Amino acid sequence: MAIQGFDYKGFAQNLAQQSLELIPKDFDDNQKNYVANTLLNFSTIAGQALNDDTQLNFNLDQAMMITQIIAEWSFHKSVDLIRSGIPQQYWDPIMQKIAFTIFEVAKNAYHQGLPQDQCLQLIEHHVKKTYLDCIAELKDKNLIDDGLMEKAASQSNIDAMMQEQAQAEQQQAQQVQQENNSSASVQTVSQVDNLVQNPLGADAKVFKLATLALLFQKMKQEKVQSILNKFNPDDAQSVIKFMGMPDLNSKLDPGMTMRCLEEIKTSVPSAHQNLTPSKIINKIQNVSQYFDKSQLERLLRPERVKVKRFVFTALEGEYLEMPPKVANIIATHIEDSV
Repeated sequence: MAIQGFDYKGFAQNLAQQSLELIPKDFDDNQKNYVANTLLNFSTIAGQALNDDTQLNFNLDQAMMITQIIAEWSFHKSVDLIRSGIPQQYWDPIMQKIAFTIFEVAKNAYHQGLPQDQCLQLIEHHVKKTYLDCIAELKDKNLIDDGLMEKAASQSNIDAMMQEQAQAEQQQAQQVQQENNSSASVQTVSQVDNLVQNPLGADAKVFKLATLALLFQKMKQEKVQSILNKFNPDDAQSVIKFMGMPDLNSKLDPGMTMRCLEEIKTSVPSAHQNLTPSKIINKIQNVSQYFDKSQLERLLRPERVKVKRFVFTALEGEYLEMPPKVANIIATHIEDSV
C-alpha cells in the first residue's frame, strides 16, 4: 500500500534542485551533473522502494526523512569522490554500496523506533565505514596507490560544510551579540547616567539622550519601543524627537558619542556571557514540550545532519560539541518556531 501523500518523485526532484546551489563552484559541468544526478537517482529509487514496501509500513514523515538522508549523503560522498582524484569509472560502484548501506541501516533503525539522534549517528558511522572500505578495496586490487587512497580517505565534504556553516553562524552570532549589547545596555536612563561621568557638565543628560537616539536609529523599531517603555515619559519623548532629526549625527561631537557608546558596551554584561551547555540544553528541552516528535522532525527537515543530531542529542540531556554561540542560534530558532 502506497504511503498517503508521499510524492517521492517530486520530493527527489526538489532535493536535487536544492543541491544545485550547494555544489562546489569549482566543479566542471560533468562533475556538477554527476552530483545532481546521483542524488536524484538514489533518492528516487529509495523513495519508490519505501512507497512500495508492504511490510515495514513507514509513515510519511519517516519515508521523507529516510529519502532525505540518502539524498544528503549521496551529495556529500559524490563530492568527496570527485575531490579524491579517484577515476570516475569507480564512482558508481562506490556510490551504489553507500546508498544501499544507508537504505538498509536507516530502514532498520527507524523500524526499531530508535531515537532520531541515534539513527543519524548510526547512519553516519556506516556511511563513513563503507566509503573507507571501498577505497581500501581499490587499493587492495592495485587500482589506486597509497597516496590516492590517503587523499580519498581524508575527504569529508559534510565536515567542511559544517565548518563553513559554523563560521558563518558565528559571525551572525557576533552581529546579534553586538546588537543585543546595544539594546540590553539601555535599560533605563538612570543606568545610562551612571555610564557617562561629569565632564559633560550641565548638558550631560541631553547629550546622553541624543546619543541613545543616534543608537536607536540603527535598531529595529520593536526593540526600540520595548526599551523606551522603561523610560520615564518625558525622557522617552525627548529620545523620539532626537530620532526624528535626520541630521542628528552631524550635530553631535563624534568623540563624545564614541566615548558614550563604548562605555555602554563595556559596562553592560554580554547577553551571551553566561551561555553554558546546560542552559542551551534546558532551552531546547523547554521548547520541546510544545512539539511532538513528528512535528520536531518536520521542523528540522531542511537542516543539516549535524544540526539535527545536536537537537535530538540535547533532548536526551547531552550536549553535542558545538560553539555555544552557534548552539544558541539553533536553540533560539526552535524557540521562535513555537
